[in-house]
Amino acid sequence: MDKHWNAFCALSLVHFLAFPECQGGDGLILESVARLADDDFFSALEMTRVNNAAARPQVRSLIEQTHMLLDFGAQPLILGGKLNLNSTDSSERHHAVDTLKSYLPMAVELGARAFVILSGADPGEAGRPAATERLVESILALCEAARGQGLRVTLETFDRTVDKKALIGPAAEAAALAATIKADFPDFGLLYDMGHMPLLDETPRPALNTLKAHLVHAHVGNCVKVTGRPSYGDFHPRFGFPGGENDVPQLVDFLRALFEVGYLRENPPVGARPWVGFEMRPQTGETSAVTLANMKRTWHEAWWRV
Repeated sequence: MDKHWNAFCALSLVHFLAFPECQGGDGLILESVARLADDDFFSALEMTRVNNAAARPQVRSLIEQTHMLLDFGAQPLILGGKLNLNSTDSSERHHAVDTLKSYLPMAVELGARAFVILSGADPGEAGRPAATERLVESILALCEAARGQGLRVTLETFDRTVDKKALIGPAAEAAALAATIKADFPDFGLLYDMGHMPLLDETPRPALNTLKAHLVHAHVGNCVKVTGRPSYGDFHPRFGFPGGENDVPQLVDFLRALFEVGYLRENPPVGARPWVGFEMRPQTGETSAVTLANMKRTWHEAWWRV
């Protein structure tokens, strides 16, 4: 590609993975956000809860001052709290919905435009149709609450058999779910992660072609698919991690596919650039600084090959 990516997309960073000490809502959140706000490589952040009420307006101020954008990632709340939006137990399901609803005001306070979730556990083939119906019911309730707060809901697809073992899931099933939800909430959409793709045994073009009508966010990253290797599963290692699936060639292929399906296109409307987010975390013995450097160098090398 002979033009700068800013003409096509906004680059975002999953803050709570790049700085995993902040994942629980504490840690040096304000300091790390200030560092990223000063880095014009990133145009947007994906943050989760911020427990310190005094820090939230400061985070929002930094985001606004530097012309960044922000989404709220509820994935750590769901995974850490074992929330299941498609549970067979109605009380457990309602607890999951109510817990997520309780964080909508925080997302608004931080200045988020979207609230990102994932499905609950996959019950197995026999139980999937009923689980999907329950998930639709939960998402509709959450979308209704989010609309009242000026937020849209986005669902990230996860692996089904390796690590997170989530209901959604394969691209075809995710697209069918999105079509159902969008009948009532047209701004609902899907987030597809390059780092989850190998764990789903999917490849860029078929998956993205299936999802293109519903795709509102894309992540780039890596995973380890072979049992027994360090960081096996959905641990989001850096590009080129030993035993990992993705590096420069795979990123080039993924970006080309994003162009081919129309997710990336030149000069989208002002304020409507699609997001491509980096979802990676330091592995054992690594630092956030090294992980960020890996993201940037890999992106630079891949972009000019697209």
